[in-house]
Amino acid sequence: MTEPLILHIETATDICSVALSAGDQLMALVESGAERSHATLLSRYIREAMAQAGRELGMLSGIAVSKGPGSYTGLRIGVSTAKGLAYALGKPLLSCGTLENMAYAAKNHPEIQELSGKYGDRLLLGAMLDARRMEVYTAFFSPSMSPVREVTADIVDQNSFQKLLKNHHICFFGNGATKCQGVITDPNAHYIEGLNPSSRFMITPVLTRYQEEKFEDVAYFEPFYLKDFIAGAPRVKGLR
Repeated sequence: MTEPLILHIETATDICSVALSAGDQLMALVESGAERSHATLLSRYIREAMAQAGRELGMLSGIAVSKGPGSYTGLRIGVSTAKGLAYALGKPLLSCGTLENMAYAAKNHPEIQELSGKYGDRLLLGAMLDARRMEVYTAFFSPSMSPVREVTADIVDQNSFQKLLKNHHICFFGNGATKCQGVITDPNAHYIEGLNPSSRFMITPVLTRYQEEKFEDVAYFEPFYLKDFIAGAPRVKGLR
């Protein structure tokens, strides 16, 4: 049986990332952290990833996209591109939560492995994305990737997550964890720097969904923004 060839798109943050997988194997990866460049980079990265692997778009078994939460503009670009490809190629559309993506990135990190060995079932993975000011998008997972608490928007203060921290050690990571480090100082709180979303971490959860035929409706699928997008007020010269 031929392994499914899946294109993965991650644009929920400043990182624009495209991966190609065959089964559970990474075939190609093209990504950049250049801010606000998704609209110009994404199509090029898709072509480059396909070329790296010597594959053509018509060979794809499915298109996967990070569904959010995250940047409104980034999510819109990624999802619209994925939907357009899925529709044009007649391929199934799959999705992966951005914080789930990050949890898979953390799962095999050496510090997580050390903490897991030390605390076992008492350890939780706390994936965090910056939502501006002192707000973060957060989701908690067990080291086996079982969701413990669904994605929420949380205001960060010294009392944040105290109920969970009372009975668990939590390892926080992602760009939202940076603002927590000086505020949440509970001895059960741990922090890992440098863990960001990447399309390569979508491969495992997306493959499971593909095998279970958990496809999205191409016509009606929308990003998971979590919070309503609020546009800035237009500035008119001479007015405040």
